[in-house]
This record gives sequence, C-alpha cells and structure tokens, in this order.
Amino acid sequence: MKRLIHTPEGVRDIYSEECEKKLYLQGRVQEVFDRFGYRRMDMPALEFFEVFSKELGTVPSKELYKLFDRDGNTLVLRPDFTPSVARAASMYFMEEQMPLRFCYQGNTYINYSSYRGRLRESLQMGVEFLGDNSVDADAEVLAMTACAMLQSGLKDFQISVGSVDYFQALLQDAGMPEDVVEELRRRISDKNHFGVEELIEQQKLGKGLERAFLQLPQLFGSAEVLDRALLYTHNRKAVASIERLKEIYGILKAYGYEKYISFDLGMLTQYQYYTGIIFQAYTYGSGEPLAKGGRYDNLCEYFGKKFPAVGFGIQMDQLLLSLDRQKISVPVPQGRTMILYPPAMRSAAIALAGEHRENGMDVACQCVQQGRFLEDYKAYGKRMGFGGIVYLKSMDQVSAINLSTGEVQNIDLRALLGQDS
Repeated sequence: MKRLIHTPEGVRDIYSEECEKKLYLQGRVQEVFDRFGYRRMDMPALEFFEVFSKELGTVPSKELYKLFDRDGNTLVLRPDFTPSVARAASMYFMEEQMPLRFCYQGNTYINYSSYRGRLRESLQMGVEFLGDNSVDADAEVLAMTACAMLQSGLKDFQISVGSVDYFQALLQDAGMPEDVVEELRRRISDKNHFGVEELIEQQKLGKGLERAFLQLPQLFGSAEVLDRALLYTHNRKAVASIERLKEIYGILKAYGYEKYISFDLGMLTQYQYYTGIIFQAYTYGSGEPLAKGGRYDNLCEYFGKKFPAVGFGIQMDQLLLSLDRQKISVPVPQGRTMILYPPAMRSAAIALAGEHRENGMDVACQCVQQGRFLEDYKAYGKRMGFGGIVYLKSMDQVSAINLSTGEVQNIDLRALLGQDS
C-alpha cells in the first residue's frame, strides 16, 4: 500500500526559514495590536454550525468543513473569526456597556468550491472593536490596518474603502427581486460594466436611479470619488454614508495615513453581516487582498447583545507571500548555536549549553556520530540555519566556528565553565 506523505489540496507544511519568517511577522503585527490597546482573545477552531448559519450571511454552507460530535450536533471548523468574537463577547461581556477591544490570531478553514490556488487553511490575525458606532472607531481600525502593513515592511499598498449603505440605499429605491440583486452584486464586484448596463436596462428603473447603478463600478479612486457619488442620488441613507466616509477620511489625515486610502463604492462582499464601511488592503504581487474588514452593527444582536462593532483581519500567508515577491526581507534569527562534541565530552557540552541557555542563547547539543566529520556538521549547520558551531573536541581543543564567514577562534573551555585553568 502506497502511503500518502503529501498534504491535501489547499493546505501545506511550513518549516525552517519560512516558518521563522512567519513567526517574526506575527510578532510584528501583534506589536501593533498591543500598542493600540487591544486585549487578546483565543477562540476554539470548532464552533457550532449555527454560529456561521446562512441567517448571519457569512461563508456559504457548502464551503464549510462540517463534522458531528457524539451528541449529533453539527460542528464546523471556523471559516471566519468575526462571528466567533461576536459570540464570545456576547457570552462573557453581556452586561458591559462600554467599548471592548479584542485581537486574535489563528487558522481559518474554507473549503473553496473552486480552488484556484487559494489556501483552504490560512493564518489570520485581526481585531474587533465592539460597542462603538462612531467614525472614530471606523478610522481607528483603518489606521491600524495601515500601521500593520507598514510594520510588516510594506511601503506600497492601498486600503480601498467602500460603504454597504450606499449600495443598499440604491437597492431600496429600486425594489429589485433578490435573484436580480445577487446577479447585480456579482457583476458590480467583477467590474463588469457591460453586464451591469444590460441587467439594469432590463429593470426599467427611473433615469436617475439607472444612472446611479451604472456609475457604481466606476466610482473608485481618490477622495474626489465621494463628491461624484453625491451627484447620482438624493437618498438620505446614501448621502449619509458618503458624508461619513468623508469624515473618516478627515480623521485619517490626523493619523497621517490618508495617502494609503482610496475609495471604491462598487466594492461588495459575500459577508452579508456588514452594515457600514467595508475595506480591503492590496499591494503589488498579490491578486488577493492582504486584509479585509468592515462595520457590523447587528451581528452581536444575533447572539443576544446589542453591540455595534467594526474590525478587520489580515491574511498572514498572503502578506508573507507579497513581501517575498517584492523582495522585502523578513529578518530570520541566526543566533542559534550548535555545540558539537564526542561522547567523552558529553558532560562538558551539557554544562556549557546550560550556561548559554540561562543567558538567553539558543543552543542545540549534537553528539558526533560515527563516520561523520566536522565538514559534515558545517554543511548541516548551514542547512538548518545555525549561526555557528562550538566544537568541543577535548578540554584543551575547543573551537568557535562562524558558519557565515568561516572564521575559527580557539576558546578556553574552563574559563567559559567558570573553572580554574
């Protein structure tokens, strides 16, 4: 029987240097979350199916990984953190009326019906700002998104901001059937101008409303897009959504991040729980968003607590891939040392390693195997990312070898161990 040693489609192993880069990047992003005052929250990967039900407008059921517990309950591997945070906040902070700031990190699982190279298991880091429906909260999460991108090492990126309310206001005026709305949503998201025009013409709308829908796919760019959007509707909800975006943009100027912000009123999302701003971060070398977020003022109420909220999640695998494609280096620690010794020097090697570890150094002890030579361990050390080797051949013959430069220094082992010569 042939044993499968490769991973299933859509998941992968991460090891050695790439794994170390990913861990470093996670630390850098977490620093941003900590600096903005967000508390950490860790939710289980398994949730009840109802947490991601169709009623919430989250990931489609066919794309969920489902399983059953021993009581027959349907469970899913979380495809999205936001409903989980909303559930947990409603459970543990039901009486809290003041704002809550939480951050998280963990894997999400989506069984994409069309694979197209997308990962089905991916690491996500993000924040949720609950209990505040102000423009200040919206601006804060957008500023944090920009700050996290910069902290990762990116220099050229854009955060494209839209508004669910603008599109919803036009739909209310149009009164179109649900199946038409879904098809329109798809064509607008695809920037399919001719498709949108064909579909809208079939609906026999008034000239003003027809013009507003036809302009949607083209309403993207700098802040001047917001003034253009006001020309196509007098709907109070639509106008209010644009004025809110303008106010948010003004606050982002105070943060100093306005140059990373653009607007796209044709931006739509499959997550139907969003109620206000939505946004996505993009950069060169990636066709997928690095981060996604938005406002969801009604989601917590599904779990029993009326609490407006806004947040975002960063796709860490996509971020690391973008950094690599842009040739932006992610530091990899090279401080690990190998202490190499023959069996007769075992006690001295263990003692030396213990002292180094107490001083905060990363040390691996390696006994010389029969038939292996120093050159074998030098090559091995380079492959495994060691910075150097301390070779304890005998008490009087100890060498420190720099694997990067090849430099060799003789060491007084007794002095290192605090012994008399």
